[in-house]
Formats: sequence, C-alpha cells, structure tokens
Amino acid sequence: MDFPPDVRERQRAVCVRHGVTASPPHPSEKIGIALGTLSLRPLNGLRHPPEAGTCGWYVWGGEQFSTTDDFFQPLHVAHLHQTCPEVLPFLALPPGWRFLVDGGYEDAWYDETLLGPGNHSG
Repeated sequence: MDFPPDVRERQRAVCVRHGVTASPPHPSEKIGIALGTLSLRPLNGLRHPPEAGTCGWYVWGGEQFSTTDDFFQPLHVAHLHQTCPEVLPFLALPPGWRFLVDGGYEDAWYDETLLGPGNHSG
C-alpha cells in the first residue's frame, strides 16, 4: 500500500514550498503517536532520523508534550489516513523537521536539534 495520489501531491507541494527533497515514510514503518491527545489542538509533529522500523515521526495533539514512556504509541503509517489524516501532507518532510497544524493554520520548520543522537523529546 502506498499513499493515494492526492496525498503524494500534497506531500510534494509541502516539500517544494520548504525547499527540501521529499522523504516520505513507507506505509509499513511505524510512527510514535499520542493517540489520547489527537482531539486537542494544535497537532504537532517532529521527525528524528529513522531507526529500527520507525520513520522517525512523533505526532501529538495539544500544547503539552509529555516525556512519560507511555505518551506515544506505535502505529503503522498506513493507518494514519484513518487516525489522523491532517498530518499526512507533512510526512514527506525529511528528518529534522517539525510541523504544527491548527484548523486552517499550518507551519513547518527545520530544527537541527532533532538530528542529535537519542533525542526523542519535543
């Protein structure tokens, strides 16, 4: 399974807008997602380098980020269209990028601190 053409086009457009080469995750890879927070806004995402079957993305809702071990749950990228479709356009941003989505407001920016070893925090 791959992303539908409309999602791939939106991902490409986000990457072009930010001047980066698209690096979409494979649908079989896992992201870390805070399922219990997805009703909160804004939606936030950050991408570390991929490792051990993960694509490096961590996604949560709300302004509070938690470092507790159970804050994020693993989810295959292929299931995001059902769980959190609002984040799909940003998933091709390469490691080191963050995004924020809040209704009609969207922002994405590069954060080099995400590329450091073992840094899985917001």
